[in-house]
Amino acid sequence: MRIRAHVRSTGAAPSRWRLLLDLWLIARPASWLVSLVPFYVGHLLATRRLIAGQEQCLPPGHRCLPELTPVLTGLVVWGPLVWLAVLAINDACDLDGDRRNPRKEDAPLVGGRLSVREALVAAHLTAAAALLVAATVRLSFALVTLGFLALGWLYSVRPPRLKDRPGFDVATNAVGVGGLAVLAGWTVVRPIAGFPWIMIVEGVLVATALYIPTTVTDYKADVASGYTTIAVRLGPRAAYRLGLAAWTASCALAVVLAATGQVFPERVFWVQAVSAPLLVAVYHRYLGRAREPEQVVHGIVVVSWVFLVPYLVFVLVYTGTI
Repeated sequence: MRIRAHVRSTGAAPSRWRLLLDLWLIARPASWLVSLVPFYVGHLLATRRLIAGQEQCLPPGHRCLPELTPVLTGLVVWGPLVWLAVLAINDACDLDGDRRNPRKEDAPLVGGRLSVREALVAAHLTAAAALLVAATVRLSFALVTLGFLALGWLYSVRPPRLKDRPGFDVATNAVGVGGLAVLAGWTVVRPIAGFPWIMIVEGVLVATALYIPTTVTDYKADVASGYTTIAVRLGPRAAYRLGLAAWTASCALAVVLAATGQVFPERVFWVQAVSAPLLVAVYHRYLGRAREPEQVVHGIVVVSWVFLVPYLVFVLVYTGTI
């Protein structure tokens, strides 16, 4: 009996580690930046600080804790918690299609290492944890988090299944990442009153432009699986044009905001004015003809890095660093 008990205990440990590893893979840590970058923007708008708690972290150091605590809590909520909740339920609902997608062949559910039931349990438990943790900060922050989780549910679960409804698939992701994530960064440190709502428009336009190419990436797999995404409905070329239009509109809006001094300091007007056509040209150059997954991913990375240049200037001026 002792030997058998020992065998069971040593076998259980690897199983637990395997489960944790599979949940980690489902949460896709590389995706967390998709929400954490706009989260940081929202925090920046609310505090005008380049680094959270930077003033309080001057001597004596312990004074930074009251400022940093809600921000660190927000990072946990809008990093691992919300993404595991949203992606686990997405993987559970997309299993049949993922089995036809070569990019998903090593996924935990496709490989049979995790069952649909286990993924759904993980999704609901993590969603509940995200809401409970968010509620310790303030109610508005918890409500914004609930909105993101609700969009993730509507995107994946039938009957709404917005992933399969062209236009709604884009809107769900753009509002969640480009809008609610920015609002979350604000509400984690301030009440919602005073939030510059025009930045939701800017964020949604940017998120739309960067999300649409990802539907082109999965175009062939989605056609084979019977999914009707925006790229499937319009075709890759027309979907790209829609993304380019959103990107151009976001660049133009940034120039207008800088010219009028709304949110964007007037000092950054010329930076935005000069960079706007460059950003549009880079988007067209790297995403206009991209069809294969590697090309699209490379294009999104290049566009995002170039996009950071004028916005880094905005951040430095907005916070008074320069």
